[in-house]
Amino acid sequence: MVRWASLALGMSAALTLVGCGGSAASPPSRASTGASDTELSAKLRQYTPVRLTADVTKLTPSERRMLPLLIDAARTMDTIFWRQVYPARDSLLGAVSDSTLRRLIVINSGPWDRLDDDKPLVPGVGPRPPGAEFYPQDMTKEEFEKAAAGENGGALRSLYTVVRRDSTGGLGTVPYHEVYADQVKLAAAKLRSAAAIAEDPGLRRFLELRAKALEADDYKASDLAWLDMKNNTIDVVIGPIETYSDRLFGYKAAAESYVLIKDKEWSARLARYARLLPELQRGLPVGAAYKRERPGTDSDLNAYDAVYYAGEGNAGGKTIAINLPNDEQVQLQKGTRRLQLKNVMRAKFDRILGPIADELIAPEQRSHVIFDAFFANVMFHEVAHGLGIKHTIHGDGTVRESLKDQASAIEEGKADILGLYLATRLLKTGELSGTSVDDHYVTFLAGILRSVRFGAGDAHGRANAAQISFFQDQGAFTRDSVSGRYRVDVPKMRIAVDSMAARLLRLQGDGDAAAARRFMDQYVTLSPTLKGDLARLETKGIPVDIVFEQGVDVLGLER
Repeated sequence: MVRWASLALGMSAALTLVGCGGSAASPPSRASTGASDTELSAKLRQYTPVRLTADVTKLTPSERRMLPLLIDAARTMDTIFWRQVYPARDSLLGAVSDSTLRRLIVINSGPWDRLDDDKPLVPGVGPRPPGAEFYPQDMTKEEFEKAAAGENGGALRSLYTVVRRDSTGGLGTVPYHEVYADQVKLAAAKLRSAAAIAEDPGLRRFLELRAKALEADDYKASDLAWLDMKNNTIDVVIGPIETYSDRLFGYKAAAESYVLIKDKEWSARLARYARLLPELQRGLPVGAAYKRERPGTDSDLNAYDAVYYAGEGNAGGKTIAINLPNDEQVQLQKGTRRLQLKNVMRAKFDRILGPIADELIAPEQRSHVIFDAFFANVMFHEVAHGLGIKHTIHGDGTVRESLKDQASAIEEGKADILGLYLATRLLKTGELSGTSVDDHYVTFLAGILRSVRFGAGDAHGRANAAQISFFQDQGAFTRDSVSGRYRVDVPKMRIAVDSMAARLLRLQGDGDAAAARRFMDQYVTLSPTLKGDLARLETKGIPVDIVFEQGVDVLGLER
């Protein structure tokens, strides 16, 4: 039986914190940036720099030789992602003389502030296009939907095509591997070079298949191979993965990558929870129709030290856990892999979540904000992605297709709330020990107060805002008007968790995009009081997120 109190030991060594926000850049020019020195400096202080490192001395010589190749492959996802969200990167950066503004543009992968609801960083740039660069800028939703109802609908809705005007002015498609051919060829070559020296047969097979997948926009075989490999120490996530950047329809996947080193000892401790998925699915607080699918039983749960982030994964706020593949058929056939990025989690807890709790959580509940509960809450969030159903109860397609632009926010909200539901249930049955319900609930509240600061500019931000507003309506926490600190009402929180879990699961099963939009619109706006309390964190100098110093040199590797 896993004892979560023991899991926090020895986790800081893999990640070195290197300062507290700010920059050595020259001060911005008001004339050239349209913003004051104070405003730009404050935005940069929202990020605290972290050296993304790991103990590579335990790796074999072959594994150490593989890492630079995989980092090179990952770096190509940066180039592709910029083309997907803001193709004029070089001209934009070339026109900005102020180094602080340039740094902010690089951190955000474009001229919009991802921590401030995508407000422009650069005067005159205009609002961020909801369809990014996946669709023609003059295309309307109605035009797309009409075209997608025709014989070319599958290609138009594909995760891996860019929609463009054809010679007649209509809507056609070009596959990713053609649009981004140069970067795809380079990434595939690097993956094959790494495969050639891989000692683990499963890893070698996956890298070869992933290279082929990038070149053909066909990822199923490589997804299955990724789930099959169990004994590898080095891992890489690479390709078009999530659809967060497509806020028009949620159809198009953006490029990203993570290079990882597995902690096999930790992973062995976590493996048991993946095996509980079928039982957990049966216990969900909804009717049978909303849990009729059986999760794949080959899912696994592993802990890693991350050594490189790229593409969408490195834009703005940084993820601390991953649940893949997203392919619904692969999930039902084989399951998913949950990746806990423990060194990044530890950094965020120590530098951000803990100080937030000191400022905003009632003193008598502050002792319940602990890393073990934070780690478990994040872990069960990833487990929860595999629960519920992937196809609507009416048999008219996948949840993702049916909920369109609302799909990602509803899914992230479901995973957050079901993760807390699972922790509550497993504590009751004795499958989880070393923490209490109070630990998980209070740490969850502190965690939401942390992550809601990412703003409503992406799916996670909207989900976080909806959760905290829903819980507030349900009386799951109260605020002391004198101290401005928050206190969890545990019994009411338990009821609110069950209620919101059921609501989100039904929204997914029904596949009603209009109902999902109404739900999000109802709850996504934060109260003025909460906004004021979050602003207090800024005055205390508590960062919103981390930004990495990363790469071969940081790891001390030779090419």
